[in-house]
Amino acid sequence: MKKTLEQALALASPRILPRRTTPLSSLIHFSVLALWVLLFARAFFLKGALAWSTGIAYVLYDTLLLAFVTWKSLPLMRRMPPLEPDYDQRNLPAMGVIVASHNEASVLPVTLAALLRQTHGPAQIVIADDGSTDHTRELLIERFGLTAAADGVLSAPSSLYPNLFWLRVPHGGKARALNAAITLMTTETVMTVDADTLLDDDATYAMRAAFANEPKLVAAAGILVPVCGKTVSGRVFQWFQTYEYMRNFIARFAWMRADSLLLISGAFASFRRDALVDVGGFDPQCLVEDYELIHRLRRYSVDHGLGWDVRVVGEAHARTDAPDNVGSFLRQRRRWFAGFLQTQYWNRDMTGNPRYGTLGMLMLPVKAIDTMQPIYGLTAFGLLLAFLVGGHGAIVISIFSVIGIKTAIDLAFYLWSIHLYRRWTGKFSGSSLGMAMLAARGRAVHVPVGAACGRSARLAAFPARWKVMGRATALRAGRSRRKLATFFLARQRALASLDGPPGRPRVRQGIPGGARFE
Repeated sequence: MKKTLEQALALASPRILPRRTTPLSSLIHFSVLALWVLLFARAFFLKGALAWSTGIAYVLYDTLLLAFVTWKSLPLMRRMPPLEPDYDQRNLPAMGVIVASHNEASVLPVTLAALLRQTHGPAQIVIADDGSTDHTRELLIERFGLTAAADGVLSAPSSLYPNLFWLRVPHGGKARALNAAITLMTTETVMTVDADTLLDDDATYAMRAAFANEPKLVAAAGILVPVCGKTVSGRVFQWFQTYEYMRNFIARFAWMRADSLLLISGAFASFRRDALVDVGGFDPQCLVEDYELIHRLRRYSVDHGLGWDVRVVGEAHARTDAPDNVGSFLRQRRRWFAGFLQTQYWNRDMTGNPRYGTLGMLMLPVKAIDTMQPIYGLTAFGLLLAFLVGGHGAIVISIFSVIGIKTAIDLAFYLWSIHLYRRWTGKFSGSSLGMAMLAARGRAVHVPVGAACGRSARLAAFPARWKVMGRATALRAGRSRRKLATFFLARQRALASLDGPPGRPRVRQGIPGGARFE
């Protein structure tokens, strides 16, 4: 008898069925803590820069990661071949798109417009309505020709767009809404798209081509560009996060080449549906369900000898809503880091386990270090303040010399990252070498104080630099919607095309994979 999604999750999840932790895994995690104690103690016995050994270790760790990423990203020096425009659609696997939505009526029209305009678009677009209480219902009925079905039942196709469907489920969170849709999809591959994420016109085509070319590919991420509001703080966060995302997508490419990529952003991700079902879909109990899912896929692949692959598709691009103020930014990063700690704990048996190859012997030990990064950073910052207040001028000068060297290294890496990012994605706008220099300078200045915001220096995990250690039970805070009007200005024509006769969009048939706006 075929297993339900819940039964598959119970068998595949180390949260539900914990695995025995190996002695090497325990040793690795203990060593990270013991090293911190040792380095902190040196502040009371040594002089000069070595008294700041905790900070030096913090800087050295980040620098080693930069060197690793630089080495592994060298293939990007060769310009990536453009996506073949006339790929035979008959050879492309069918793709369904799930848009998880809770009270997103203000952004759904343009999000759906972008999906309906896709080249070789999806065979199914399912709006997974997670118990919305705004005017989502009226919007979908009046403007998109959908009819409401009972909760948990997929609606009939839209009378206007034959590949558009509506699934209503009681409010239970994004993971549950996605799982409900996954079980009803009939396509070979499934893409998840946040309601505030806007795909470029050929994004689904690029994803389908990637799955067609790589039979072992089970999970793929697209390239995301953050978009913030036009306020002063929004512009600052736009600048900061743009270069942060560039840098971190280069890092993802590097870890992909090491067969250790773990981060596939659920805002724009694609999966083979059968693999997704085999591991039980998304875990509703995890704060970062997309990140945890990749661990489960990796584990399942090794346990069953499947040789599955996870990668970033550089030809698939999208823009996504990003925090534009300190409060929303820190809430997002607190949730990310709390979810990271959850996932690391559940999968601790994989750390240092040669059975999982480079993932177990390199990536996950790096993640073990990351669990203590905020403590290392706070200690380094506290010692720096103590040396300043205590009048230890020689030590302070040595510390700032270290920071100066780190600034130069970060600057070189930022310039390298932008160059590679442009060659990889073919996007030459939206990035400036001068602004990257400022970003690198700001990043290096935060080396000793980064953990005041809970910063993790790692490149291996989330696209984040400031991590706030919060409660593991952090609430799933909703993102601000105040900047969405700005976010969608670039697609005003698509939005305007919705204003057809009697308030409904006009449709023109004939585009492969479904309909599109006229």
